[in-house]
Order: sequence, then C-alpha cells, then structure tokens
Amino acid sequence: MNDDAYEVIIVGSGPAGSTAANLLAQAGRRVLVLERESFPRFHIGESLLPIDLPLFERLGLTIDASAYKFKQGAEFWDERTGDFAFFSFADAMPGTPSHAWQVERALFDDLLARQAIARGAEIHFGEAVTAIELGAEAVAVRSERASYRARFVFDATGQDAWFARRARTVAPIRELGRAAVFTHFEGLSAAAIDEIGAQGNIKVLLVPDGWHWIIPLVGGRLSVGLVKWRGKLDEEALEAALAASPLIQRLCAGARRGPTRTIANWSYKNLRPHGPRWACIGDAAAFLDPVFSSGVSLAMLGAERAVDLLLPALSAADEAAPELMAPWSSHMQPAYDAFEQLIRRFYHTRMVHHLFFAAEPDPALRRGLISVLAGDVWRRDNPFQAMLESSRLQPRAPTILPDPETQQD
Repeated sequence: MNDDAYEVIIVGSGPAGSTAANLLAQAGRRVLVLERESFPRFHIGESLLPIDLPLFERLGLTIDASAYKFKQGAEFWDERTGDFAFFSFADAMPGTPSHAWQVERALFDDLLARQAIARGAEIHFGEAVTAIELGAEAVAVRSERASYRARFVFDATGQDAWFARRARTVAPIRELGRAAVFTHFEGLSAAAIDEIGAQGNIKVLLVPDGWHWIIPLVGGRLSVGLVKWRGKLDEEALEAALAASPLIQRLCAGARRGPTRTIANWSYKNLRPHGPRWACIGDAAAFLDPVFSSGVSLAMLGAERAVDLLLPALSAADEAAPELMAPWSSHMQPAYDAFEQLIRRFYHTRMVHHLFFAAEPDPALRRGLISVLAGDVWRRDNPFQAMLESSRLQPRAPTILPDPETQQD
C-alpha cells in the first residue's frame, strides 16, 4: 500500500471516530480508521441525548424505531423518600430537540461505522495500532499488520486514551463517579413492559454516594447499573443495591439476568488533548460521570467540531499548526463545564431535592435544566446554565503539562 494514501488516520471506530470518518469522507478526504475490535462488539453507554439529532441528519443516519427505543425524557427517583420527578425533553427551551433514543451500543456503533464506510471512509476492523510517530512532515502509524502515513491523526481510542496515557496527561476528576458495575435483564414480563411504556425514559435512582441507572432497550430488555463516587463498588455492592430497590425488583421479576460487568477509571480530563498534526476526540479527550448520559453526545459533537476545523486546514496545508485545535477546546469547554457542575451538585448538594423534586419549581429554571439534560449546552440564553456558571463548585485545578514528545511504544 502507498504510504501516502491517506490524509487522515483515525485510531478507533467508536462514536467519535466514526463521526469524524463520515464527515471527512463526505468532504472527499482520504481517511483510514484502524479499529482493534471486530464490530459489532459490546459497549456500555446506551442512553443518547436529543442534541444528537441534527448531527444524525448530517451523517445521513436513519434510526430504525424497531431496533432502538424511543426516549422521551428522564425520570429521577429517591425510593428512600418517595420523591419522583419526570422531565420530558419536549418541555425544554425553544429550539431544543424533543426526544432521543436508547440504543444497544453494539448495533449503534456498528451502524455509525457502516455509514462512514458508505460515505467513503476505509475502516480496518481487528487491526490494533502499535505505534504512532509524530513528524514535522507527516504522521507515521504502525499496526499489527502494516505501516501507514497521513497528514493528521485523530486519537479516538476511548478510555484507552492512546496519547494521554503514554504522555501521562490523564487527570482524574475527583468526587465524581469512579466506576460502574452493571448487568442486563431480558425477557421482562408484560406488566414490566407496560409499566415502562412507550416513553422509554431513562430512570435514575438515588442511592447513598451514588445512583442506579435503568435503561429500557427494545425486545423487553433492561440495562441496570450502579455508579458511586466513594465506598465499596463491586458485584456484591450491586447485588445489595438491586435487592434494596422495589422498582428494580418489580421491573426485573422473572426476567433472565446476564453477566455482571465492571468498568473503572471514570471521570478524567486529558490535559493535553491536541498538538501539531494530532488531536484527541471523544473519551480520549475527557470522560465525565455518565449520570446525565453526556458521553456519546459530547464525543460525536466534539468530533464534528474537530473535523470542521481540520477540513479548511487540510485545504490550506496548515494541518500542522500547533494551535489548530485550540478553537475546538474553547468550544468543548462550556459543555464539559456544564455537565461537570451539574454532576457535582447532583452528588454534593441538595440540588436534586430543591430543584428536581420541587413541588413548584421555577418554570424558567426547569426549562433550562431540561435543555441541559438534553445536551443543548452551547446556547447563551439558558438561565439554569448561567446559574451553574456563576456559582461553580471548584475542584482542585490540575497543572497543565508540557507538550508530549513524539509518541511511540
């Protein structure tokens, strides 16, 4: 293969990688994606946000309602007190999309990848990258199979965070969720399916130092998980939490349970997410506690923004500019800040009980809250988001590290 066959190489074909590949290929750029897994493959993170819908149109993505569960909004429960709140995305501020989808990630990620291929991207599944060398004139990428060259490389390796972990620029975000333990149920009873209804809402259940998720999927299935920011978190903790929830016990009565899985190393920032000829997108740039389901949306929208910056730079042969992706960082920061501040208040203040469960919440704040829950966090007219920004809960500020040297194993 000609070493100069590609203009952009993307490492990883999750939502961020496939989004970037799709948009680059649409623009006529020669793009290669190297994905170590074979698709479809299991992945957690099944609840999407309404803010994704305009991007789906740009990607040419059609969501099959028979394969994915319609999501009208989000429910919050405190079974200890009996408090309950439902937020329909249709009640958000004007301009916020009115619904989202619950997805099985194996199918959804495969759909994204196949759509990128249909647009002209080349994806090599089952091909793991072994080294990335950043040069003044090009980027050299080596895999288990071959060597490649490109003008630019995107790190879309998710929580593996190729550049960040090798350069040691991963900064944990303290006092947010640190891990999750979860399982799936299938064969729900007719009564459970009827209770879940056509709304398909995610259910967030408050527990000491954390929360449960309950995500309905098509075919009478549920994804159920536990996230905590401190304390014991293992299969035993999940078992105890499941047994303590009347709602989970009722919905899962008689259902078949799948294996228990655990994911750690959550909630971090990459202190150096871009440089000359490279950028990190998706979870390789940052990952926040998933209580408000922001991960996939921020990954895809961040990839979209990064590609929109890269395309004119490629045309101008300016892709090696050190600060090319600085506007990407500026664009993404308000979104990361909004969700981090919301999550901190979820864990460490009485906001949920004072606002989420309020008998008569302020209508403007409630609409603004719903817009944030929908992922519509780039607008400047949201009074709730302005409140978050004006009364920030400040974590300890990390030290910005110097640019990493050429990366290779």
